[in-house]
Amino acid sequence: MSQAQAPQPSRHATPASAQAQDLRILFSLWQFLKPYRGTLLAAAVALVFTAGTTLLLGQGVKMLIDKGFVSAEPAQLNQAVGFIFAITALIALGTFARFYLVSWLGERVTADIRAAVFNHLLSLHPSYFETNKSGEIMSRLTTDTTLLQTIIGSSLSMALRSSLTFTGALILLLITNLKLTAMVLLCVPLVIVPLLVFGRRVRKLSRESQDSIADVGTYAGEIIRQIKTVQSYTREQAEQQAFGREVERAFSVARARIKQRAVLIAAVILMVFGALATMLWVGGMDVIEGRMSGGELGAFVFYAIMVASAVATISEVYGDLQRAAGATERLLELLQAPSLIHSPASPKPLGAGPKAITLTNVSFSYPSRPDQQALAGVNLHIAAGEIVALVGPSGAGKSTLFELLLRFYDPATGNVCLDGQPLPSLDPAAVRAHMALVPQQPALFTADVSYNIGYGKPGATEQDILNASRAAYAHEFISQLPEGYASNLGEQGVRLSGGQRQRIAIARAILKDPDVLLLDEATSALDTESERKVQDALNQLMQGRTTLIIAHRLATVLHADRIVVLDNGRIVAQGTHSELLAKSDLYRRLAELQFNDQQS
Repeated sequence: MSQAQAPQPSRHATPASAQAQDLRILFSLWQFLKPYRGTLLAAAVALVFTAGTTLLLGQGVKMLIDKGFVSAEPAQLNQAVGFIFAITALIALGTFARFYLVSWLGERVTADIRAAVFNHLLSLHPSYFETNKSGEIMSRLTTDTTLLQTIIGSSLSMALRSSLTFTGALILLLITNLKLTAMVLLCVPLVIVPLLVFGRRVRKLSRESQDSIADVGTYAGEIIRQIKTVQSYTREQAEQQAFGREVERAFSVARARIKQRAVLIAAVILMVFGALATMLWVGGMDVIEGRMSGGELGAFVFYAIMVASAVATISEVYGDLQRAAGATERLLELLQAPSLIHSPASPKPLGAGPKAITLTNVSFSYPSRPDQQALAGVNLHIAAGEIVALVGPSGAGKSTLFELLLRFYDPATGNVCLDGQPLPSLDPAAVRAHMALVPQQPALFTADVSYNIGYGKPGATEQDILNASRAAYAHEFISQLPEGYASNLGEQGVRLSGGQRQRIAIARAILKDPDVLLLDEATSALDTESERKVQDALNQLMQGRTTLIIAHRLATVLHADRIVVLDNGRIVAQGTHSELLAKSDLYRRLAELQFNDQQS
């Protein structure tokens, strides 16, 4: 399957029509519950125990009325009250065990789901993130998993407990009085119908609500990240209005969902308690006429209330379960998203030392732009230890070559080889372990300086980090930070200048000590003095390793062993600076523009 043909899960996609119609998708959570079967069994035992002891309270009510109140004997009253106290203590004990075990299970499973989703995201190919919003992915990772925690740790337990008490109370109703029980059973279909009708609407609206919340988060995150641009163009009011529209859209969807749930709960309560009032009138007439005792009616009323409460709880929780089904569906889309980059079953080993790189008839289009070729029929061989510069106008395909070398993508046609071995035959992690990339826009993490430099080499010592920063001419400005190497850089290194961020990224690459060095305009954000110093450091770093340099300023790559000129995804010329001036019109035009500008 080519990159352009790879299926990408849509935000509004559904796994299957059957799952879209009921709650069966929740059974897919069993894979996360399965490792904790012991805890799940203990919680189930506590649940059954609590439901059973709760049902015994009905017998306590019967004993209290018939033996305590009617007999007017203090001893029997004491016995009945003591029985109720004992049952209450058992209920409290069972409730403690059930609540603790179920809540622990909810937290544990939610943590496992978050970890599984995050781990899978890290394995996905970059094109997945081109076609899916980062804010929505974060919403699934946080909001949806939090919702599942509530469901597993609370709502699901309530639903199971209510189902048990409903079943047990219904059996005891049959034993106590068959006629009154028949009246109760006649009302069950009246309760189930609104559950089914409104429940499906609630689930559909729940998914729409979760998606709209994700859109709000995505929009807000983008504006916050680009706050300087927003303020410099005085677009605050326009963004406030646009964000307000997003919020109102999310609110309107949530309001529709709340309305459906409110109608569902109201309908169930009306049906249940209307039937209960009718049953009380019939039962009261039987007591007056002597066909049943007051204690039996009291027990029956207790069990009927339990049935009514169980049905009301299930109707309320049903909406939560519908929301959980929507959240589960969204999370499964992430977990089932295929990665287009795979490691072979038996990857070939890679030795140490500089690597030769060969591209043979390589063509490639980005998945988000399948009709536009980023590379077209590229053939290039780079010897081990050679320093090669890639030059050309923007969009010529220079950065795309880096993307293919790091195997973020596979070419549509042709082969990319490292030391003569096609990249698909190698472990992607092993390939990347031999490379270091210094991008034009350095990526820094919200952490301290040491963490950001040490990211290139886990387990690096403080001295290693210090040596790398000195080699990148970063030690001086780092030492002047409030807490030196322990200074937090803020989100994406916002507390540093562009040149300082770039030197941190260079220090990271120096620390990694790679076999293949990829420099994408690595000195573009530096002032003249810093650029000279860092260029000296890079010249030292490039010795004895294969180096590819993307450069728009030709003066920075005159020292390269070879300069490759690209245009419209094709190699149009290659050679030394002097050779290209003689034979390449494009290179000569680029050189004249730059060097004439520098002289003027």
